[in-house]
Amino acid sequence: MKIGNVEIKGYAALAPMAGVADRAMREICREHGSAFSVGELTSSKGISVGDKKSYTLLFCSEKERPMASQLFGREPSTMAEAAKKAQEFNPDFIDINMGCPAPKVSGNGGGSALLKDLPFAEKIVKAVVDAVDIPVTVKMRTGWDEDNIVSPELARRCENAGAKAITIHGRTKKQMYAEGIDFKTIAETVKAVKIPVIANGDISDGKSAKYMYEVTGCDLVMVGRAARGNPFVFEEINAFMENKAYTPPTLKERFDVLRKQVGLMVEYKQDHRAFLEARKHTAWYMQGLKGAAELRRLCGTVSSFLDIEEVCEKALELNKDLW
Repeated sequence: MKIGNVEIKGYAALAPMAGVADRAMREICREHGSAFSVGELTSSKGISVGDKKSYTLLFCSEKERPMASQLFGREPSTMAEAAKKAQEFNPDFIDINMGCPAPKVSGNGGGSALLKDLPFAEKIVKAVVDAVDIPVTVKMRTGWDEDNIVSPELARRCENAGAKAITIHGRTKKQMYAEGIDFKTIAETVKAVKIPVIANGDISDGKSAKYMYEVTGCDLVMVGRAARGNPFVFEEINAFMENKAYTPPTLKERFDVLRKQVGLMVEYKQDHRAFLEARKHTAWYMQGLKGAAELRRLCGTVSSFLDIEEVCEKALELNKDLW
């Protein structure tokens, strides 16, 4: 599969998750087989006014490639200018967010709010495509609500405006992350365009990934929440799709990857901030283990590498049968 002239290898990409899929997580997931990475959601307005945090979010490391910078905003001219500045960080492509349901994004006319104004959404895509020399993609949801399913038409408009790929999350804005994926609309969106369509929503393992491929005809799948604390999900999906045997990591191997991820977080961020954010990542690596309550308590107090070791040692003690 190609996005413009960018070769994409593998079967599952890592979804952009603001405050979660940071540089450290993206690099770890690429190391374990994700097809490409998408940076954290970045405000076009923030970029236009020189916001330091916004520029930090645009950084693209070689270990993440192929890598996309994801932008959101309401004004075509601001989005175009932001895309130009984002391109200076050398991403492989620019992704426009038309799916984020968060009030601070959609409430200001960006993200999923664009699902309510398709002609205007098309103008934004055209403005960004005209502003940069790299491929532009669009991430969307099926529609605003079940009475306003628009992704097939919006995908066509995006393709007409020059987009090189579409990612569709199989839920409406109103659904947020509630149970239930609209496979039918994803399939209709795939049929509506000639460019690649990437399907997103409740993909957690090889079986669910293959099902998405089979029922929608998509070109690739995207994994979000299932990758938290589990970068190995990409190896599992790749093996499943190629009918190869897959051996899950042992608990010790899982914790080695946790240590590496936290180490990268500390390297890329200030220690205090890194360890605060590491608390949730450490807790995700502990999901499904015995002694969940005690492990969550320990994760909530992490402030050093010694604390990480304490959590891992306690988890190994409580789950001896798994290693």
